[in-house]
Amino acid sequence: MRSRKISKIIRCILCCILPLLLLSGCGSNAGTGAGAETESGRELVIGFSQLGSESAWRLGNTASMEQAARDHGFSLMMKNGMQKQEKQIAAIRSFIAYQVDVIVFAPIVENGWTNVLQEARDAGIPVIMMDRVINIADSDLYDAYVGPDHYMEGVNAAKFLMRKAEEMDKEKIHIVELSGTDGSSPMLRRFRGFHDLIDNDDRFETLETVSGDFLRSKGRKCMEDLLSRYGDEIDVLYSHNDAMTLGAIEVMEENGIKPGEDIVIITVDGEQAAIDLLKEGKINCVVECSPKLGEAVMELAEKMVNGEEYPRNTHPEESCFTEYDDLSDLAPRGY
Repeated sequence: MRSRKISKIIRCILCCILPLLLLSGCGSNAGTGAGAETESGRELVIGFSQLGSESAWRLGNTASMEQAARDHGFSLMMKNGMQKQEKQIAAIRSFIAYQVDVIVFAPIVENGWTNVLQEARDAGIPVIMMDRVINIADSDLYDAYVGPDHYMEGVNAAKFLMRKAEEMDKEKIHIVELSGTDGSSPMLRRFRGFHDLIDNDDRFETLETVSGDFLRSKGRKCMEDLLSRYGDEIDVLYSHNDAMTLGAIEVMEENGIKPGEDIVIITVDGEQAAIDLLKEGKINCVVECSPKLGEAVMELAEKMVNGEEYPRNTHPEESCFTEYDDLSDLAPRGY
């Protein structure tokens, strides 16, 4: 009888210890700083589903999350979705199984999250969306959003072009657009913000919008195709991120086109490589989209665990860098 009791105690202990061992072997670990603790006394564990590692922006975003977790003394369990929604859904389900304290995810597309977020809600785990938003009937299935205002990024791109058009000696200004991943919130909102202004101005005509999927290689291929179809007609390139822009500029230069002069270039993100080309005159406008969201996410997670009030939406402060600005004192971007 006594041996059965001891055996039962051992099984209980193992049930408590094994999930913690699984957590310690996955993703990034926090530093040794004093951080928030759960009711059981262990350090707070964040499950983070990153959508990929497709650009310097995304790598900078991951680094921001890792550093902030270390600063707060949290354990960060990160899984890379490799640009696939099904991998992100599987990651979120694994976080639920491990009973993390807070789930953070950067959704690759807007739709298709209802079931897995309902599972998180049923498990009592709060969810923070980071960088991108989702389209969902029940908005209570997530608790907060931390990230840029992608609509305003499109608006700022349009505002620069409307100013630039004043000095362009053309009756009609022809635009080609490299959009991001189809169905993603940055693509949809950067498109809408830009076209809500541009489409109401008779000076502008968009020749074509094509998806480069936020990838440098695809930005290059798309620009090759656009040049083959429109050639000298193209006056402006509006690109939804710097990675695609860098690929497009390579193609322009290979074809004897002077980027920033022969074709006005507007790009979004604010990577160091884009800022350097802006200073060289090869890009005309860089709309900032900051990847440094980690600190805001960790502060929010701590408030959630402590039962404190927290904001539903948190946007970082962002700028718009243009050829009209003095950029000599601009600090290194860090991504």
